Amino acid sequence: MAGPTEATGENRLGLLQRIYLRCMEWIQTPAGIWVLFLIAFAESSFFPIPPDVFLIALCISLPTKSFRYAAICAVGSVLGGMLGYGLGFAFMDTVGVRILDWYGLQEKYLVVQGLYQKYDAWAVGAAGFTPLPYKLFTITAGAVKINFAVFVVMSILSRSARFFLIAALIHRYGPRVQDFILRYFNILTIIFLVLLIGGFILIKMLF
Repeated sequence: MAGPTEATGENRLGLLQRIYLRCMEWIQTPAGIWVLFLIAFAESSFFPIPPDVFLIALCISLPTKSFRYAAICAVGSVLGGMLGYGLGFAFMDTVGVRILDWYGLQEKYLVVQGLYQKYDAWAVGAAGFTPLPYKLFTITAGAVKINFAVFVVMSILSRSARFFLIAALIHRYGPRVQDFILRYFNILTIIFLVLLIGGFILIKMLF
């Protein structure tokens, strides 16, 4: 017989699967673009499923519109990140804490606080581009009150880079690249981020 923790985990997994399947149904409708926008918006502050898989589905259905879909996804994600910032800034002790508790991110919240104290805007850039939970970083950014303008700029750069990379791969290689993206995209984004930061460090040392 499953214990309470195991049962809760199974129920949560079942809920996520149902949400995912329903979103995949909606994404195939004429309103698919708006569904993508709303998913990207919500994921940046409270929604559990990253928008990447839905972006991939739309790009594969019409590869010629891949960059349009990436732009819509990026705009939704950045605006959602601003909402997450606002939740952390004004409602951290109520709404923000509840969201982090639901995802089991309480301990990571303290870690991210330390990252912001040490790296400031770079922490936003890393979270926006890599597989790290973006909602954790947007809510924490508001809670620790980092510069909002810097937060928005770094969100635009990092989220756009992530989604346009997906769009570029599908636009160039078509549906056959889908499995490659799903399997290796997280590794590719981390490598790209390391190279990007390394380039900035090298430029700083040379000049």
